[in-house]
Amino acid sequence: MVEFLEGTGLADIFQSRRIKNLVDYVFGIETGLDTNARKNRSGHIMENTVAKILKDNGVAFRQEVYSSEFPELSVLGADEKRFDFYIKTPAKKYLIEVNFYSGGGSKLNEVARAYTELAPKVNSVRGFEFVWITDGIGWKSARNKLEEAYNTIPSVYNLTSIESFVKLLK
Repeated sequence: MVEFLEGTGLADIFQSRRIKNLVDYVFGIETGLDTNARKNRSGHIMENTVAKILKDNGVAFRQEVYSSEFPELSVLGADEKRFDFYIKTPAKKYLIEVNFYSGGGSKLNEVARAYTELAPKVNSVRGFEFVWITDGIGWKSARNKLEEAYNTIPSVYNLTSIESFVKLLK
């Protein structure tokens, strides 16, 4: 819990006493996470959390890498795809998507469907592997979609299982 608070910056917010009313603050965050003004805030927090885990484990990576850097990924078609993380090891190049869902809904289902289509294309290219790191309570209401994705995408991790991915990289 402390690691999460520090990693997300919440510990600093609470220690600095900038928040006068915790209930109002939490309600504001819950409300704000669903607005366009704060679109993907939880996704950015998740990306920062994953980046910290990778750094803490000495894993070299790049963020926001475009598919156009890899001519061999022509199987993805004409659309340029941006991956959240890229990790190159002697054995493989990992293209990683990261997200967090604080609630269920169509977005979650659509992303699962899209990654279920994307992963086999990436994985069909020798030396490349698609990895999806996702978490959040939103998956409780979309468990079947997550199970479908898990059966199609060989490398699906959450914040609990990411350590096994890090071990694989080493």
